[in-house]
Amino acid sequence: MGNSAEQVHPVKAFGYAARDSSGHLSPFDFSRRETGEKDVQFEVKYCGICHSDLHFIKNDWGFSQYPVVPGHEIAGVVTEVGKSVTKFKVGDHVGVGCLVGSCRTCESCKDDLENHCQKVIQTYCGMNVDGTITYGGYSDIMVCDEHFVVRIPDSMKLEDAAPLLCAGITMYSPLKYFELGKPGKHIGVVGLGGLGHVGVKFAKALGAKVTVISTSPKKEKEALEHLGADSFLISTDPDQLQAAMGTLDGILDTVSAAHPILPLVGMLKTNGKLIQLGAPDKPLEIPVFPLLLGRKMIAGSGIGGLKETQEMLDFAAKHNITPDIEVISMDYVNTAMERLAKNDVKYRFVIDVANTLKTA
Repeated sequence: MGNSAEQVHPVKAFGYAARDSSGHLSPFDFSRRETGEKDVQFEVKYCGICHSDLHFIKNDWGFSQYPVVPGHEIAGVVTEVGKSVTKFKVGDHVGVGCLVGSCRTCESCKDDLENHCQKVIQTYCGMNVDGTITYGGYSDIMVCDEHFVVRIPDSMKLEDAAPLLCAGITMYSPLKYFELGKPGKHIGVVGLGGLGHVGVKFAKALGAKVTVISTSPKKEKEALEHLGADSFLISTDPDQLQAAMGTLDGILDTVSAAHPILPLVGMLKTNGKLIQLGAPDKPLEIPVFPLLLGRKMIAGSGIGGLKETQEMLDFAAKHNITPDIEVISMDYVNTAMERLAKNDVKYRFVIDVANTLKTA
């Protein structure tokens, strides 16, 4: 049970939370705010498991606030709307991604880049304007300002939509911003996991040629035959690296473990762009000369703003892009986290919240 300090809101909620850095998730009673005039309340149907959920429940990054109710790939059905809500009605299929609030007045917010707002409120482990901790989608209901809610297209299954709210936008945003996802471009995707496999699908749908770069030879067939990549490269094979030197317009690097960056820079053409999407816990080392000699760029990218997230969902629906998922019950979530830590998932776990939370 949550203690009295946590029970500050009137709407009863139930979910799974980690209480300490062991990361063990167990049933948790808590509360949500009443549906305000600009709020949307929805029943959570599915919630994807992102690698950052694992980092947060174990406090790997050092700023977790317990109890942690993870989940920022949330898909559900609207049950109530505030009196000033204009975008949604009861029964609509909706989603919430990594953020539930921002200042709405700064330059980033005005440019539809709420994710870069200095006062952004994370979907979980963030701080609400009333000083309470935000709780995520491993729970039965959500209440969120309509601005931070996206519409899930009718043609898309809710379980398929969930991972797109983080993994999907994380890959789509740099493809668009850095102008890599277009016909005539040849890009590399490093790491074929939850992010990478979606990135291959988006890049191909946008018209780019795609090379998957991996340490795992056993993923070659999957990359080429199932995901539709054009070629596959083993990043630890010097001959393959040499053959690929100067061939790529851009590289999306999804790997969060420490790994050598120099070979990736070498694969870029003149004016090539290496975009970091993973978050290794140790600094990356890169000599400057290879950047100078080819006018090459190393950049970072995370999720997108709300406008771009909606654009991504609509694009995915139009091109029938869905993540490869393994749907699990809530009582399996701790096992799923153990498997995720070992990269034993193809390629994204999605919790069937509506059907399994109450009985977990």
